[in-house]
Amino acid sequence: MRSFALLLRRRLAAAGAAADAGMTTAEYAVGTVAACGFAAVLYKVVTSEAVSGAIAKVVQRALDVGF
Repeated sequence: MRSFALLLRRRLAAAGAAADAGMTTAEYAVGTVAACGFAAVLYKVVTSEAVSGAIAKVVQRALDVGF
């Protein structure tokens, strides 16, 4: 199995795939913008009244448990 992986790696390098192995700066920029957009949407959902109320109920129920 190890020799197969080595052979595959050599063939990909010979085909020029090794030069295209990482992300470019533009891809990092698009990924960063997408992550920020997702974070903004997630923040809006978590801070909404419905979710805040549900979280408050869960915390209140957890604090009201008798030992």
